[in-house]
Amino acid sequence: MQLKRVVVTGLGALTPVGNTVPAFWDALLAGVSGACPITHFDATLYKTQFACQLKGYQPTDYFDRKEARKYDLYSQYAIVAAREAIQDANLDMNAEDKDRIGVVLGIGIGGIQSLEKEICDHATGNGTPRYSPFFVTKMISNMASGLIAMEHGFRGPNYVCTSACASSSTAIASAIDQIRLGRANIIITGGAEAPITGSGIGGFNSMHALSTRNDSPETASRPFSKSRDGFVMGEGSGCLVLEELEHALARGAKIYAEIGGVGASADAHHLTASHPEGLGAILSMQRALDDAQMDVTDIDYINVHGTSTPVGDVSEAAAIIKLFGEHAYKLNISSTKSMTGHLMGAAGAIECIASILAVKNDVVPPTINFEGDEDENIDYKLNFTFNKAQKRVVNAALSNTFGFGGQNATIIVKKYNQ
Repeated sequence: MQLKRVVVTGLGALTPVGNTVPAFWDALLAGVSGACPITHFDATLYKTQFACQLKGYQPTDYFDRKEARKYDLYSQYAIVAAREAIQDANLDMNAEDKDRIGVVLGIGIGGIQSLEKEICDHATGNGTPRYSPFFVTKMISNMASGLIAMEHGFRGPNYVCTSACASSSTAIASAIDQIRLGRANIIITGGAEAPITGSGIGGFNSMHALSTRNDSPETASRPFSKSRDGFVMGEGSGCLVLEELEHALARGAKIYAEIGGVGASADAHHLTASHPEGLGAILSMQRALDDAQMDVTDIDYINVHGTSTPVGDVSEAAAIIKLFGEHAYKLNISSTKSMTGHLMGAAGAIECIASILAVKNDVVPPTINFEGDEDENIDYKLNFTFNKAQKRVVNAALSNTFGFGGQNATIIVKKYNQ
């Protein structure tokens, strides 16, 4: 069968460097770090005392008090980003067939804040089990997609994908397939995460996964620098409106970009570490290229997973060289996690948005915090777009996300041409 073409017609973002898409994009181009001391809980005794938190987010700016109490923060974040994306897409809800509009999100952890609070309240209580009637619905990871559908009346496919830090990229790929196969006209997709809690920070601290640069949080996320010592946890949400091309054209929608292809793979190697030779990353990128019917030379920019971990950065850089060959040295590469931190299950969504805007605006956001300290295991002939955004024609961009468990996902976006 002839697969339908899929385009992006709306964007929404709630991130540590900006609470709307324009603010997010401006901050990326300016090289702004979203890292700051943790205020969500008292982190004084933790090895890591900082994260990339949202700035100025107040639930009651978006929800009435009664409603806000029913939703975990991750669901709130998803709803807010979805509202912006839907408004940006200028959908006429009176004209749309809501049976053919779906919601597919990526959620890595879900309502960990609610889970932690309810269990701690019970453990410190008088022994009588007392739980909120909203405990389960706040905790479960599928609730965000359900709430978005309830708010807007969307009755199309509705579910959540979980593949750790690749969750929202996996969700976007799944949403693309729903439209390609004719099962929906429009899918609201992306991801959300609110992992900055005592158990979230403590758990990753025990794995030695987080940076402990407490004296300088804003420089802690430093992908591809020799002095990197782990990732910086982030929170927020990103949402995209994906639309079948003919449907978008019929309603005169603006089109940011077209989806080129998607790929996925497994490292089948380790609980948390990337394959040292980047085998899973290579497979995921190659499958996305094959799906897009594109060659390596068609890619201009790679938004890398680039978490600022000792092993992960080395293996991803090696994978790019192995797959792209000489063209690897003609690419721009950058890790926007150097600014936003690592949004876990939502990382792929905001990084896909960054890739789309790079294609639309012909500019590549930087990898910040590189101070010239080179790792002998990384080839610095690659253009990591260190410290300053670079203008160049970006006809196609590739975005990588890799999750614990060795689950990898890649998305390619390209300029829309009729």
